[in-house]
Amino acid sequence: MFILTTISDLVQISPEDFQKPSAESIEDNLNAKYANKVVQKIGLCICVYDILSASDGLIGHGTGIVNVNVECRLIVFRPFKGEIVAGRISSASDDGMRIALDFFDDIFVPSNLLFPDSTFNAQEQCWVWSNEGQEYFYDKTDWVRFRVEQEHWTDLSPLAPSLRETGAYSERKSPYSITASMMQAGLGPVQWW
Repeated sequence: MFILTTISDLVQISPEDFQKPSAESIEDNLNAKYANKVVQKIGLCICVYDILSASDGLIGHGTGIVNVNVECRLIVFRPFKGEIVAGRISSASDDGMRIALDFFDDIFVPSNLLFPDSTFNAQEQCWVWSNEGQEYFYDKTDWVRFRVEQEHWTDLSPLAPSLRETGAYSERKSPYSITASMMQAGLGPVQWW
């Protein structure tokens, strides 16, 4: 679910950060740039794990900003296909269910990836699985286990000014989302098993 990813980047340390130790200033700048952000085809960056190397700083002409080339490792959330993860049901509709973790909520379980004989109860706003005459409910906020089936990446390039002014653009999508399933023994609400 979590991986270490090595990246190289140019860090700019402003004069206000000179009173801190160099490693602390570099780490603070890297965390400000990457923490809680999605990097395409890498995943959701959580924080800096460690700094592998840093060059000598070069002072920019006229600005006083120190430029440092850094190689570091980041802790990244990116579950692999087939991984079993636990989360909470955040909402349900006739299309499927949304599941949230404490730090990530773009997980969707479509209706065709639930157990067979699962139906949506519009009155209760939850899914119900009928099995051998028993009804099992997927209640909101229940802890569930799900299997990662697919990742979806969306490039969120900046919009052209003409599109921003006219409002002629579609709804923004999440940069990283996961499609999951709950149709195997042991998956679904934890209380069932």
